[in-house]
Amino acid sequence: MKLVLFDVDGTLLSARGAGRRAIAVALEEVYGTRGGVEAYDFHGKTDPQILYDLLTGAGLPEPAIRAREAEFFERYVAHLGREVGAGAQVELYPGVDALVRGLARSPGHLLGLLTGNIEAGARIKLAPTGLAACFRVGAYGSDAADRTRLPAVAAERARRLVGRAFQGPDVVVIGDTPLDIACGRAFGARVVAVATGRHGVEELATHAPDFLFADFGEPGRVLRALLDGEV
Repeated sequence: MKLVLFDVDGTLLSARGAGRRAIAVALEEVYGTRGGVEAYDFHGKTDPQILYDLLTGAGLPEPAIRAREAEFFERYVAHLGREVGAGAQVELYPGVDALVRGLARSPGHLLGLLTGNIEAGARIKLAPTGLAACFRVGAYGSDAADRTRLPAVAAERARRLVGRAFQGPDVVVIGDTPLDIACGRAFGARVVAVATGRHGVEELATHAPDFLFADFGEPGRVLRALLDGEV
């Protein structure tokens, strides 16, 4: 059995800036500054990393950030829920629905999430897609600010769920950024990269993922690679 872990933003879906807008408002409300959020590159980062990068860059000391971190994320989740609403802001990328559902039906694969979103944020973004139930485990930015720690979190949760260990090549990490690739490599996982986010095929290729797709618009081809290839 393989544990297949999907990133969310840029890989499964686009929330059309809902997360950035929600973070900006929550930062202003809690810390009194947006910390340059408009220019910051969110891609591949965890939500806690984003928070600390923005606010230390604005001159706030880490103890001051930490003191109101829980309040910030509470406000962020509330604003994100309003931004996403019934899902008009959320769009699945081509082929994602068929790919995820196809893998979920495969007895040899256990699907999960590996995302920099805090868990509540990931659930809000996925809710309108109808795919949330396909992902039986997950590791989130709320588990660790360092993305490279998340595959181990997901593997341990998968072990508890199905009663078997998942190590290195038993895990497939799917994402759209060089940081997703580095995260999978740090755990010894196989890596699938997709160029539906900010990073193009040529750039992602320089990081040598095991499989690389421009998009998942041909889900049958992607499924064949995952089910019949070395992954």
